[in-house]
Amino acid sequence: MIDLETVNAVIAAGPYDDTWESLSRNVVPDWFTDAKFGIFTHWGLYTVPEYRNEWYSRNMYIKGSPEFEHHIKTYGPQKDFGYKDFIAMFTAERFDADAWLDLFRQAGARYYFPVSEHHDGFQMYHSELSHWNSVEMGPHRDIIGELRAATLEHGLHFATSNHRAEHWWFMGHGRDFDSDIHEPLRRGDFYWPAQAEPDNQDLFSVPRPTTEYREDWLLRVCELIDRYQPELLYFDWWIQHEAFKPYVRKFAAYYYNRAAQWGRQVSICYKDEGMAWGSGLADVERGGFAQAQPFVWQTDTAIARNSWCYTDSLEYKSLSELIVSLLDAVSKNGNLLLNVGPRADGSIASHDRELLTGIGRWLEDNGAGIYGSRPWKLSQEGPTSMPSGAFADQQAVSWSARDFRFTTNNGDLFAFCLNPEGVSKVTISSFAAYHDGQRAPFHGVIREVEQLGHGPVPCTRTNDGLEVSCAERDTRLAGTPIGFRIRVA
Repeated sequence: MIDLETVNAVIAAGPYDDTWESLSRNVVPDWFTDAKFGIFTHWGLYTVPEYRNEWYSRNMYIKGSPEFEHHIKTYGPQKDFGYKDFIAMFTAERFDADAWLDLFRQAGARYYFPVSEHHDGFQMYHSELSHWNSVEMGPHRDIIGELRAATLEHGLHFATSNHRAEHWWFMGHGRDFDSDIHEPLRRGDFYWPAQAEPDNQDLFSVPRPTTEYREDWLLRVCELIDRYQPELLYFDWWIQHEAFKPYVRKFAAYYYNRAAQWGRQVSICYKDEGMAWGSGLADVERGGFAQAQPFVWQTDTAIARNSWCYTDSLEYKSLSELIVSLLDAVSKNGNLLLNVGPRADGSIASHDRELLTGIGRWLEDNGAGIYGSRPWKLSQEGPTSMPSGAFADQQAVSWSARDFRFTTNNGDLFAFCLNPEGVSKVTISSFAAYHDGQRAPFHGVIREVEQLGHGPVPCTRTNDGLEVSCAERDTRLAGTPIGFRIRVA
C-alpha cells in the first residue's frame, strides 16, 4: 500500500522536486501535439438514476432541488435509500471494454480518458485505500484496468481523470436533514468527510480541507498512477483552492518522477490556474480561445450541453457542431477531448454511437488536415465569431459558407469551410491575388486544390479570393464542414 514515506522518497530521488520552478521543466508529450482528438467518458454510480446530470449525488440531498424530489418519488426517503444504495444497482452487465474501444477508434480518437473517481467518491478501480470501489462492490470489476488494457490493445494512448478534490464538500448537504449521511464519518467511509459546501469558486473558502483529507487525496492519486501508468492525468477545477497547492506540487513531482522511471513523457491537464503556467497542460472546459495560441492546449466538452453522464434528457449537439469544435481547437493549436456518457449497464446509447461514428467518417476524409497538423499564420476567416473562454458551448453558432478554419501539414495548407450547405462554390478571401489593392495574406503560387475525400477540384484565384468548386459528398456528411488541401508550387 502506498504511503507518504514512499511518495517523499520518489520525490527526493528526482529529477523533479515539488517546486513550480522544477515542475515547469516538464514538457507536454510529443504524441499529444499530433493526436488532436481524444474521447472522455463519465461513467459511475451517478449514471444509475439517469436523471439531469452527474451531480446527482450532491443534488439529491439538497431540499427543493429536482433531484431531491425525484429521488423521494422514485426510490424513497434519503434516510432509507441513500446514494450508497445505488452501488448494488450498478452491475455493469453490458460493459465490454473492447467494444467501447472499437467504437472510440472508429470515431478517430487517438487517446482515451475514462473518469477514475468522480466527486461522489466511488473509485472505478482496484484500491487498497478504500473498500468503496468497483472491484469490491457493484460490478466487482476493475473498470479502469479493463479500459486501460483495451485502450492499449487498440493502439490508443491511455489517460485518466480524478475529480476527488471536490468530495470534501460534495456530500455535505446530507447533514442538513435526516438522511443516511450522519456522524460518525471517518477516513475511508464512503461519504467522509461531507463538509458544509463553501463558495466553491472561492480559492480561500472555509472550512479549509484538513491535512488528513489532503493526504488521503494525495495517496489516492499516487496509487492511481502507479497502478495504471496513464500518459496524462486530468484534474477538475477545485485543486486550485489554496489548501491544495502544496499537495498538487507534491503529486506532480511524484508523477513526473515516476514517468522518468518508466521512460515516458506525461503531463497533467488542469483548468484555470490550478497549476503554475508551463507545469502542465492548460485545459479550457467547454470552450477555447479567440486566436491561435503559442502553446499546445486542450478543450474538453461533451456531446450534450446539459450533462457529462448519460441521462434521459440530454440536449445533444449536432454532428456538424462537434466537428466545428474540433476544427476550431486544432486551428488554434489545441486538441478536442470529447465526452460521451455510457449508460449505467455499460452500453452506449444509439445516438451517441451515431455521433461518434459520424465524426470518424468525417475524419476518414479530412484527417490529413487534422492529425499531425499545425496552425497556419491565420487560424480563421469569416464574419462569424466563436465565443471564447470556458462554458461557451451553451448555444449553437450559425456558421456561413464564408467562415473558414486553417491548418498546415507536410507543406500543404488546409482550409475548412464550416458550413458549405447549399453552395456549389466557396471563396476563400485569404488566398486572394490582391485584396482592396493590398497584398493578400497568402502571396504564393497555388499548384492545385484538392477536396478532401474526393480529389482535385476546379479553382480560380481572383482579387476576391480563391474560388473553389465543391464536388458531391457522402450524403451522410451533409451539413458538416468541407475540407480542401491547397498544394503550393
